[in-house]
Amino acid sequence: MHVEFILLILSLLFFVSIFADKIGYKYGVPALLLFLTVGMFFGSHGIAALMGTSSIEIKTDTAQALSTVAMCIILFTGGLETKLSDIKSVLLPGITLATLGVMITCAITGVMIYFLFGWLNAVTTVSIWLALLMAATMSSTDSASVFSVLRTNGIGLKHNLRPLLELESGANDPMAYVLTTTLISVVLSTDTFVGMVRPVETLPIIQTIVIQLVMGTVLGLAFGEGLVLLMRRVKLGNEALYPIMILTACIFIFAITYYLKGNTYLAVYVGGLIIGNNKFTRKRQTKSFFNGLTWLSQLVMFLMLGLMVEPAELLHYRVWLPCLIISIVMIFISRPLAVWLCMLPFRQYHQRDKLLLSWVGLKGAVPIIFAIMCKAGGIPFADLIFNVVFLCTIVSLLVQGTTLTVVAKKLALDTPGREARSLEYFDLDLPDEIQSSAREVEVTERILAKGNTPRDIDIPPHTLIIMVRRAEDFFVPTGASELQVGDRLLVISDTDAEATYKQMTDEAEEEALWRAQMRAKIKERWMKITAWMQRK
Repeated sequence: MHVEFILLILSLLFFVSIFADKIGYKYGVPALLLFLTVGMFFGSHGIAALMGTSSIEIKTDTAQALSTVAMCIILFTGGLETKLSDIKSVLLPGITLATLGVMITCAITGVMIYFLFGWLNAVTTVSIWLALLMAATMSSTDSASVFSVLRTNGIGLKHNLRPLLELESGANDPMAYVLTTTLISVVLSTDTFVGMVRPVETLPIIQTIVIQLVMGTVLGLAFGEGLVLLMRRVKLGNEALYPIMILTACIFIFAITYYLKGNTYLAVYVGGLIIGNNKFTRKRQTKSFFNGLTWLSQLVMFLMLGLMVEPAELLHYRVWLPCLIISIVMIFISRPLAVWLCMLPFRQYHQRDKLLLSWVGLKGAVPIIFAIMCKAGGIPFADLIFNVVFLCTIVSLLVQGTTLTVVAKKLALDTPGREARSLEYFDLDLPDEIQSSAREVEVTERILAKGNTPRDIDIPPHTLIIMVRRAEDFFVPTGASELQVGDRLLVISDTDAEATYKQMTDEAEEEALWRAQMRAKIKERWMKITAWMQRK
């Protein structure tokens, strides 16, 4: 197959996927699910089979290499976008969910998979270690999937749940990774059939997990701080090189941590967290650069999964039936139990908060990467693991992804999302402190009802108009500057603190109201049941 033909097909795939993302924003369908559909459409059993032409074949080694780079970029961007000031108040519950929560989810799901395959005999009877490995690949939540859904409808979350989910979903992938790699080595060192499994010493496994997590954290902190010091002292002649420099640092942190026997993905996430919370030149452009790379990485991962999947294998009931049961177990049993057990020490979270956290267990690109690692490692029944991950990802995106905003609204936990604040017409490199409180306002006839100068219009207190954009021209206004309908105003306000304070004072009242409504509904239904029993 010629290189030009491959490039043509790839460019068409990317075009279709990008416009599919636009459709997802419009109709509330998770964009990653649409990427997956595009990959299947162009796969070996899609349009290529209909046209009688060859499709793009993805080898396992190539898929693993692409997966490694994609995972590295996704986690680094997650750390880069996370603000320490936001997660300080949720540090303990977030780390608990990201570590203990992943382990509980893996354990519960693994045991269920073990008994499920023994009962159904879907493909073969698997060992407990292989069942735990299958569960480990799907034990973490995907931050990009969660917040792509939230961005679709501009939904934010009350009670500080959004930073909690950001921390958990960014930090739980390294835990799932160390569980997956450890269980891969255990499975390869034992027989996978029941009755032939040799005993495995658990203490060395626990020691390996602890050492990897500690080393990953320490190396991420060290190299992150080192890069910040380097960037403050070195001035590059070309400003376009700053994002490239940080991308190089991201890859370097991953590679050096691997050779120092640490958790590579945890080091990358911590390194991104340190770098993102320090000031450096062209920070906003760097974040935009990595956001684009993250979407590209996920797009590539889901397209690759769609191209690699064999639909004929998925249609057999001995495959899709256990996959469906596993998905139900993870959505309604494993994830809720893990959340409720992990949240027991943290009394500030109410029942509604735990219900929403239980529902936010979306799967995304990460389980795909772990499934490919299993195939590349020569794990027995690796194709089965791959098919399970594929179907569980689809079910998660369809069930949880399409209903996440609905659940948030039903639980009265939704607020206007932060993305509404992003600057579209003013592409300025503002400090984070200013960027977070900056907004764009379009001048309308209603705004100019009392006059067409800044001193005539009604603006909220503690708000300043710092720039006006008219067509392609910019100017700094004075009190006597004339404004026109269609002008764009860049305003900065400190009223966010007041809004946050008001929201915090209303939380107790909201919780009491929700509880009263739930009690009223239960009482009403109980009365209906009692009346029906009396009639009988």
